[in-house]
Amino acid sequence: MKHDSSVAALADSLRADVHRMGAGERLPSSRSLVERHGVSPVTVSRALALLAAEGLVVTRPGSGAFAAGRREAAAEPADLGWQAVTLGDRSVDAAGVSWLLTPPPEGVIALSGGYLHPTLQPARALATAMARAARRPDAWEMPRLGGMPELRAWFARTVGGAVSPADVVITSGGQQSLTTVLRALLPPGAPLLVESPTYLGVIAVARASGLHPVPVPVDADGVRPDLLAEAFAMTGARAFYTQPTFHNPTGTVLGDERRAQVLEVARAAGAFVIEDDFARHLGIVPPPPPLIAQDGDGRVVHIASLTKATAPSLRVAAVIARGPVAERIRATQLVEEFFPARPLQEALLELVSSPGWPRHLSAVRAALRSRRDAILTAFARDLPELRVNRPGGSLHLWARLPDGVDDTALAEAALRAGVLVSAGRPFFPAEAPAPYLRISYGTAASEPELAEGVRRLSTVLRS
Repeated sequence: MKHDSSVAALADSLRADVHRMGAGERLPSSRSLVERHGVSPVTVSRALALLAAEGLVVTRPGSGAFAAGRREAAAEPADLGWQAVTLGDRSVDAAGVSWLLTPPPEGVIALSGGYLHPTLQPARALATAMARAARRPDAWEMPRLGGMPELRAWFARTVGGAVSPADVVITSGGQQSLTTVLRALLPPGAPLLVESPTYLGVIAVARASGLHPVPVPVDADGVRPDLLAEAFAMTGARAFYTQPTFHNPTGTVLGDERRAQVLEVARAAGAFVIEDDFARHLGIVPPPPPLIAQDGDGRVVHIASLTKATAPSLRVAAVIARGPVAERIRATQLVEEFFPARPLQEALLELVSSPGWPRHLSAVRAALRSRRDAILTAFARDLPELRVNRPGGSLHLWARLPDGVDDTALAEAALRAGVLVSAGRPFFPAEAPAPYLRISYGTAASEPELAEGVRRLSTVLRS
C-alpha cells in the first residue's frame, strides 16, 4: 500500500508539472526524478506509465518522457439522461462489495477485507510459479475446455469423497463461480435460500441475476435445519446457498449432525445445496470434510477457491458437480467466459504442486492463530462489553454491538478515526435482528496494528 501511495504521490506532482509545460517539452530524466523525489526507479517508471495512460505524457524509449498535446475540452457534457428510460428500474447494487474491495486510505488500519495481508501471501512462490508457467511453449494457447486435466485432478483429490476429475470445471475465481452456478441453477425471479447473515457478495450476485434471496437464520452451530425445512416449504425454493465451513461473517462450522440434516432437508425438498468452501485452507483448527464428500445423489454443487489462501488476483477456482446439473454449469460457464486464462491455471498448478505449498499453508494457519488470539486479547482489554466469537478459521470475528447502536454509522465514524471495519447490516438479506460488526484479523499489517485498531474502535464506540 505504501508503494502504491508513493506512485500516486509522484504522479500527482508530475501531473502538476506537466500542466505547466508546453506540448512536446521534455520532462526531467528518470535519474533526476529519483534523486529529486527520493523514490525508486520502479516508482518513477510506474508514475510515468500512469500519466501516459491518462494521455498527459508520451514516452519515447531512449529519449525520455514528453508533455503531450492538449486536448480540446468539450463545449458541454453530453446529455445521457435518455439511458435512464432505456435501462428501466432494475439496478445492480455493488456498494457492499465495493466497501470490501476498496483499499483503506493512508494511515487507516484495515480491520476489514477478505484477503490476507501481503506479508502473509505467497508472493515469491507465485512469482516463481508464474515465471515457470509463462516460459512453457504452449502457455498462451487455449486450454482444455473445463480446465487443465492436472488441475482438475488436484481439486478432485483435495475435496475427496467420490469426486473424480470429470466432475470438476475450472473457473475464474469464487465470485465468478457463484454467478455461473446461480445462472445455471435458477431462472430470474426464483427464490434462493441463503444463511442469515451470509456473504454479502452472494446477495449482490443473486439480486443482480433477478433472484430473491430468502433468509434462513444461523446460530452458534450454523444454519438451523428446522427453519431451513420451513423456508423450503414456504417458498418452493430449489436451491440453498451455504458456507458450512468457517462461515462468513460468523466463523461458525456446521456440525456433523446438522450437515446430515441439511442434506436430508434438501433431499426432501428436491433441491440443490450450493456449498461455498472458500476458507478450507484458512483453518486454524482442522476443518471437517466438505458436504459434497457426504453427498451420494448429486445434491451438492461445490465451489472450491484458493484465492483467500493466496492472493486477490489469483482468480482461479473450481466448481464440482455431478449429473445433468454439471453439464448445465459447464455450458453456462462456456458461454459466459469461454475459459479462465491458461497462464493462471498453469501458475496455480505449479504453486500447489510445489514443496512450498504445504509450508505456506502451515505458516498461514500459525499466523492466523496468533493474530486471532492477539485481537481477542485486545477486545477483552478495550471492549470487554462486546460479545465476540472465537472462530476456528478464516479471517473474521463477528462482534455483537449493544442494542441501539447504529452499526453503519459506527463503521463510518471508525473510518474517520483511522480504523476500517465492516458494518454487519449488509450481511443480512433482510432486516438485521441486532447490530453487529465484522472485524477482520488477517488484513492488518501486524499484531500491534490489530491492537491499535481495536483501541481506536473503542474510542469511537464509547464516544
